[in-house]
Amino acid sequence: MTLKQPAWPKSLPPQTVMNLATLGPVGPRLPAPGTWGSAAGVLFFFLGFTQMGYIGFLLVCAATAYFAVGICGEAEIQLGTTDPGEVILDEFVAMPLCFYGWQMIVGAAPHPLHFLGLLVAGFLLFRFYDIRKPLVIDRLQRLPGGWGIVIDDAAAALATCATLHVAHAVWVLF
Repeated sequence: MTLKQPAWPKSLPPQTVMNLATLGPVGPRLPAPGTWGSAAGVLFFFLGFTQMGYIGFLLVCAATAYFAVGICGEAEIQLGTTDPGEVILDEFVAMPLCFYGWQMIVGAAPHPLHFLGLLVAGFLLFRFYDIRKPLVIDRLQRLPGGWGIVIDDAAAALATCATLHVAHAVWVLF
């Protein structure tokens, strides 16, 4: 099976693609754009995902990831460079995956400081996995077009999620 860049983004105006891919002025104007895209992704999680059930959470994550594959891949084509730094929609849509099952870690009605701690730990772990790209994450980045741009971030988010859950389990046991 060969992964192909989705064709639908070609019908969008180029400026629309770039504004979506860079989260408007965030990607091209701020230093460390991936960090800012990740921070925006934490806000995306907080505002859009904390009231969702598990299935809805996964469905929205899958839909936004596919959307990002198309937009980020088209932006890569327009910019003529592989995985451009100013393209940060991938970090933005991957961040919610870091917190899948968050209720199991801090409880359904968490103390605000515990929830904030979870958000900070998830953010820091995601940045570690996204920058260092351990395990197979580095190889996933080599997938073609938007697939490589988005899937490596999704893998970093899943590694973050697993780390948060394992750390919580160890904390509870000991």
